[in-house]
Amino acid sequence: MPKTPAIDHGVIRDLAKLLDETGLSEIEFQRDGVSIRVARNVSAPAVRPRSAEMPIVTPMIVTPLDPTQHPGMVASPMVGTAYLGASPGARPFVEIGTQVKAGDTLMIIEAMKTMNQIPAPRAGTVTQILVEDGRPVEYGEPLLIIE
Repeated sequence: MPKTPAIDHGVIRDLAKLLDETGLSEIEFQRDGVSIRVARNVSAPAVRPRSAEMPIVTPMIVTPLDPTQHPGMVASPMVGTAYLGASPGARPFVEIGTQVKAGDTLMIIEAMKTMNQIPAPRAGTVTQILVEDGRPVEYGEPLLIIE
């Protein structure tokens, strides 16, 4: 009779943490003939030995949403240099997780020696900042995401 492999509780904890971080509902990991499946709100065995009839599951790759297609994307209204704060070394106007109201300043874009404040087009939470401080931006380039 074949020996049942030991369960690696550390792998299970890591997979559960990965579920929380990515928002996935389930994840499966296979190694040395053991398949570990961690899922939310699903009643299925977490560990099962792999039989010869069971297909090997290819890991799922989560592709991030193209920022230009995101409904909360804020685009650059002009060509210039993006500044996240009011001056060099100053605290940024917004950071990831900042709650903004429509009209709040998100950043400044310098164009032809003029500092242009970029206002929030809607209220929400800043979930991504897509530009670096002091870097050039193009017209229509995604600056950040507000959800």
